[in-house]
Amino acid sequence: MEIIPHRHPFLLIDRVLELEPGRRVVAVKNVSVNEPVFQGHYPGNPIFPGVLILEAMAQAGAVAVLSQPEFAGKVPLFAGIDDARFRRPVLPGDQLRLEVELVAMRRGLGVGKGAAYVGDELKAEATLKFALVDAPREEAVR
Repeated sequence: MEIIPHRHPFLLIDRVLELEPGRRVVAVKNVSVNEPVFQGHYPGNPIFPGVLILEAMAQAGAVAVLSQPEFAGKVPLFAGIDDARFRRPVLPGDQLRLEVELVAMRRGLGVGKGAAYVGDELKAEATLKFALVDAPREEAVR
């Protein structure tokens, strides 16, 4: 996952299964009972938050975008989310399969269609909009 800037504890994809740079990606997130978010969402009835499913989809999509040489050194930022739907809860022990297809890219702005599955069951879907920006210089981050 070196291609995207995210790191533990906010790296939300564990493995890339399929990759067509600039076109599509399939990745997985193993949802562990030990995820820190389950301490508060919800004690005694843990459910993986929908916003983290969307973030996992976005991170998977970022792999497809940043695997293109022309976008080396760029950072993808959320620009919007449309048509987000959460069909069924994602629970500890689930393996979330994230499928993202890039449908448009122009002048540093892009759109991807994302879906999240456990097995064959659709759990969530959304249209993800993003902007590519230059990575901050290391000295500016300190």
